[in-house]
This record gives sequence, C-alpha cells and structure tokens, in this order.
Amino acid sequence: MTREGWDAMARWRDERMGEDGDLWHRALIDPTLLDVVGPVRGLRVLDLACGNGYLTRRWAREGAAVALGVDLSSRSLAHARRREAASRTGARFLRRDASRLSGIADRSFDLVVANMALLDIEDAAGAVREVARVLDAVGRFVFSVAHPCFDLDDRSAWIVERSRQGDGVFRDQIWRKVRLYRDERSVRVPWPISPSEVGYTRSYHRTLSTYSRILRDAGLAIARIEEPTPAPELVANSPQGPLIAEIPLHLVVEAVVRRPPSRRTRTDEARPQGSRTSARTARTSARRTVGGDRRGGSGSPRRGSTNGS
Repeated sequence: MTREGWDAMARWRDERMGEDGDLWHRALIDPTLLDVVGPVRGLRVLDLACGNGYLTRRWAREGAAVALGVDLSSRSLAHARRREAASRTGARFLRRDASRLSGIADRSFDLVVANMALLDIEDAAGAVREVARVLDAVGRFVFSVAHPCFDLDDRSAWIVERSRQGDGVFRDQIWRKVRLYRDERSVRVPWPISPSEVGYTRSYHRTLSTYSRILRDAGLAIARIEEPTPAPELVANSPQGPLIAEIPLHLVVEAVVRRPPSRRTRTDEARPQGSRTSARTARTSARRTVGGDRRGGSGSPRRGSTNGS
C-alpha cells in the first residue's frame, strides 16, 4: 500500500515528530537550527511549512510576541491545532501556500524559519520572495535543507572501506560518493511508514549556487552557514550517525534583509520628541498586524514540516 503527499502521511508524521521532533531533528538538525535562531522573546516569528507545529509552539512558549505556523497540508494543521488546544501556548496556525502568503502583511515578521522545507517546495524562489516581503527591515530568514553537496537523493551514497593504515592497524575509511551534482531535478522520496506501507513526497535538489541566487534575487544576503554535527544520541541510535560526524548531510543558513530601514523624513526630524515617540509606537503596533489580526505582548508558548508546496 502506498500513500502520496504530506496530507496522506499527516498522522504518521505527527506521531513521529511529537513535541520534540524525531531522532534526526532533535539530535542533529534542530540543535543547530535553534542555535542560529537564538532567543525569540518579543519577536514576531513565522514558522514556514510548520507541519504539526512543534517548533511554532516551542517559540510561543519561549515568549515570541507572535508565533504563527503556516502549512499547505490541512491534515497536518489539524494535528497542530489539536496539540495547541490540549495545551495552550498562544501559537496560531493558518493554511497557506509558502509561495503565496495571502493575507499576511508586508514587513509583519522579525524572523521566518523554514525547517527542512525549501527542498520540498517546487517554487522555492517564490517562497523566498514571500519571505523577504513579510520580513521587517532588519528581519532574518533561517532555514535548513539537505546538504546540496553531499545529499543528492539517489545520486549520493556512503562508502566505508576498511584498510591498513600507516601504523599497520586496519581502520574504516568513510567516503561520500556523489554524482550529477549540477543536475537539478525532483524525485519521489519514499518514507517507510510500516512493513506494509510506503509514503511518497516530492523533493527538489538545487545547487548551492541556486540557493544563493534565490536569496540574492529576493533581496536577502547570507549571513551565516552551519553544518549540523550529530549529538551522541544520533551516533548511538542511527547507523549513519558516525558517518555524519565526518561528512555533513544538512545545512542551516541564516539570511538577512539587504534593504535599509526606512529613513525618517524631514517632517519626522522636525517633530517634537513626544510626537516622534508616538509615531514610533504607532509603527510598532502596525507591524504587529498579521493577516488582519493584531497580536500584542509576549505569548507563552517541526523534518516536522509538511512543507508548503
């Protein structure tokens, strides 16, 4: 039996991800992603392709002023909302296509995060343009993807060779074999749901140059790149753990808005200090408007993503 798409696998994904992510997320991808994200208290955070919303809810608990998760999979969002209803954090969830964030205002977020999602979105360029649109003037975009150089669907593989070293001792030599790196394409990714079921989703290999160009064309500049290292839990519980300790299979990228903040006009300069403060307060309130819903104060309080394609 086969299942196609994230909707068809929503329940399985929700059970797998839970509130802390599956093994690969909590012991490999997420620690680095969360380190790059940093503190979120007081920030307006958009979780792009949020899946069951476990990261959205985490950031709400950590005091994000707005914690909004969006996803195209209605069934995944149903699980996210069920979890939120069972334990209120202040997180909210909307069904949106990542490349068309309708109803979400310009410059309405300080931070957008896409955890293992861009590689599953066909129109990644459109999604990044939307990210740049909804980011404030000093906003950040943090995303994780399969490492384009080392994890190319069925065109990359591990090679482990045991050979005699210079000291006469036999040791394992780990290699990563890659072919057709420049050939960008989409593939059906199999997920073994059970001994009798396989689920399939669509994924897209893009080169590093393509990701860089997509960001640049959207007005974003790469500020930081990290290659997650496996935690002891992954090394102990996954046969790939020791291999990933030598060659990374994931990439975490932080990009920042290149446009400068809006300049104050001469009228602003001429206003008394009190008026300038009032104007600044009004702008802050306006920035908190997301999709017509004004949220203020600090809230309490995702591959968990089901992507937005």
